[in-house]
Amino acid sequence: MTKNNTNNLTSRIVIGMTLGILVGFMLKLLMPEGSDFVVPLYFFDFSFRSFFVDGIFEIGGQIFIASLKMLVVPLVFVSLVCGTCSLNDTAKLGRIGGKAIGLYLITTALAITLAMSMALLISPGEGVNMTTETNFASKEAPSLAQVIIQMFPSNPFTAFAQGNMLQVIVFALLFGIATALSGKAGERIASLFVDLNEVIMRLVTILMNLAPYGVFCLLAKLFTDISLATISNLIVYFMVVLGVLLIHALVTYPVLLKLLTGLNPISFLRKMRSTAIFAFSTASSNATIPITLETNTKKLGADNSIASFTVPLGATINMDGTAIMQGVATVFIAQVFNVDLTISDFLMVILTATLASIGTAGVPGVGLIMLAMVLNQVGLPVEGIALIIGVDRLLDMTRTAVNVTGDSMVTMVVAKTEGQLNEEMFNDKNAGQNIEEIDFHKMREDS
Repeated sequence: MTKNNTNNLTSRIVIGMTLGILVGFMLKLLMPEGSDFVVPLYFFDFSFRSFFVDGIFEIGGQIFIASLKMLVVPLVFVSLVCGTCSLNDTAKLGRIGGKAIGLYLITTALAITLAMSMALLISPGEGVNMTTETNFASKEAPSLAQVIIQMFPSNPFTAFAQGNMLQVIVFALLFGIATALSGKAGERIASLFVDLNEVIMRLVTILMNLAPYGVFCLLAKLFTDISLATISNLIVYFMVVLGVLLIHALVTYPVLLKLLTGLNPISFLRKMRSTAIFAFSTASSNATIPITLETNTKKLGADNSIASFTVPLGATINMDGTAIMQGVATVFIAQVFNVDLTISDFLMVILTATLASIGTAGVPGVGLIMLAMVLNQVGLPVEGIALIIGVDRLLDMTRTAVNVTGDSMVTMVVAKTEGQLNEEMFNDKNAGQNIEEIDFHKMREDS
């Protein structure tokens, strides 16, 4: 472990974020409205957009995201099998699953109720008076029945190849249960998966040392291309969604944590800081799974048998941030198009958005697709989604940070109620604060 605070992962990611935003804004000043800045040289014309924005930043950011996605399926599968193997009592597994799913659905329902209440109070769409002349070609959102059916894989290898996380989770749970019940053969398989988990976590550590550079590239490109005019036109909507996200993360989660466990919410939020920052940078709950697992087990003290179950499950079905966006966006679009929603409509939005969160993949931008299903349920024009696309990327980043915070809060509650929480580690402000630095020269000498 490093003793130098300047090498702390949180500090380095924050530096990467800050530099990325500054560089992005500087390039935007040089290249307004998607234009280019060209410097004539002796042999050729040097294009800032081609070299930096579409070159270095695009390549660096996409390689980093691809590397994170590369880890997701093997990490989730191996960690879930390890966690399930250690739960020899299948009744305990069912109890943990029931607690986790119940808490995820409750927090999602609270999130969208809060979002719609704030939107009705502030009325961000009043006075716009638009008609449905715009054309937004939305993808068809899956029905709830389809979501439930598609949870069960007909071919687990296809689920692995396609990154279908619900199917991977179901197969991993079944495989882990079968392993736990297979006697000596199961013990040998379980030992192999424990070793595989160690190797994958070392791979995670190596990748995390490159995170600040990936974050820099992602944000530099984003803030070069983002439309400031679009943000200014939707500033009220943006601030309502952002405000509700912050209230949910900084009030709802801490209050639930305190009421259900008695743990110190300040310690929880402090230790979640680096994970939330990373989630904000990637806008992907799935890509953040390795960091969330590390935080829950190494900083917050949850046993791996609990965290390896609740964290991947939460990244798949717990979409409080997405539900908040859907709640505010529904009211906003209804006000923009002068559509009056009834009490039954509001209840339908709460129910639909809560259940739809189960089928919302933890990847950037998918919340807009699920919003189409919510709007259809209450007869609102899907074309209204076009109004919020311009600012959704920034909000997507923020709601991802909220989602992973919720995943960890539920993990703490489940671990505490199951007697699988190391409270000494939870209360130790220095526990796991420094991510191990990889000394590649020493690794070569040791080998």
